[in-house]
Amino acid sequence: MSAAATAPGTPETGDLLYTDVEDDLRASVRALVDKQAPWDAVLRRTDTDDAVDTDLWKRLTQEIGVAGLAVPEERGGAGASWREVAVVAEELGRAVAPVPFLGGAVASALLLGTGEDELLAAVAAGERTAVLVVGATRGAGRPVPVTVERRGAGDLVAGTVTAVVDAVTADVLLVPVSAGEIAVVGADGEGVTRTTSESLDMTRRLTDIVFDGAPARIVSGADVDHALQVGAAVLASEQLGLAERCLADTVAYLRDRHQFGRQLASYQALKHRLADLWVAITQARAVARYAARCAADGSPDLPVAAAVAQAHCSEVALLAAEDGLQLHGGIGFTWEHPAHLFLKRARADALVLGSADHHRSVLADLVDLPA
Repeated sequence: MSAAATAPGTPETGDLLYTDVEDDLRASVRALVDKQAPWDAVLRRTDTDDAVDTDLWKRLTQEIGVAGLAVPEERGGAGASWREVAVVAEELGRAVAPVPFLGGAVASALLLGTGEDELLAAVAAGERTAVLVVGATRGAGRPVPVTVERRGAGDLVAGTVTAVVDAVTADVLLVPVSAGEIAVVGADGEGVTRTTSESLDMTRRLTDIVFDGAPARIVSGADVDHALQVGAAVLASEQLGLAERCLADTVAYLRDRHQFGRQLASYQALKHRLADLWVAITQARAVARYAARCAADGSPDLPVAAAVAQAHCSEVALLAAEDGLQLHGGIGFTWEHPAHLFLKRARADALVLGSADHHRSVLADLVDLPA
């Protein structure tokens, strides 16, 4: 949209199309993930205690550098942006890959605002994994029940946080303790107990963490709200990738299957249903890309863009997963088909950083809409 065509006071969306660099990055990630983590391998892993595909994560971080894309080169990263991070999230969502990418992205966004350059560089290189200790339901802005006891020999943290994303294999825990301050805690250190909790999405398990006088280092300059907004933008792209995969798989199935001597894809009612889903996914791509662009540019419109993206993409991903399962017929309801993996990830993602209703409420406050 040109500046002349933009209404007064309306921010320009900029170029939301994928660049050649982003397309090349997508191809690299897809080739690696398709080879190492096809859906049947992901399904087999859900029956084991290995919640995270550490080998895949190691290759993604060391061969492609996905953990440091948004980190400037002078701070140990690749010097790309959150747009490239969003492209990776699309591909990992497409494969429901069991890797700690979302948690790592939120942690990186948080660390970028601090002086923790050594830790940030280690996270960017994939040498260490850090997560923001915010429960899945606490993305909705609930207070963090962690306290700091200041002693002469150092600081200790105490409290319990439930349902933390990507904390199963984390090395470092970033615990919000007050406005602008986080506690950096070793995940395997004294006074820290991690317990894997029941989760609908078996490809992204949640962790309950108990801090009982855990030694910590207090760091200032941390903007938790901004990190969660960046996380919401990244999550929207993951949901976009999942929805696109569900649509593609469903179209391929309907073209292949026949009933009453006709290709299922030839039935008008099914065509209309898939066309409506395609339109919804196209809209989801627009809002997800805009949220990623706002994160990349440091735009003041990020809070609005992230809220819009989550309010829309959460529901579109869930719709795509539900339609995909139903339109696959009986095979879609079996354990041996990947449809349930996509449905469970879509359902869990719709809550992990706040529900669509929560983000609509946030959006109403941001744009001064009455209740």
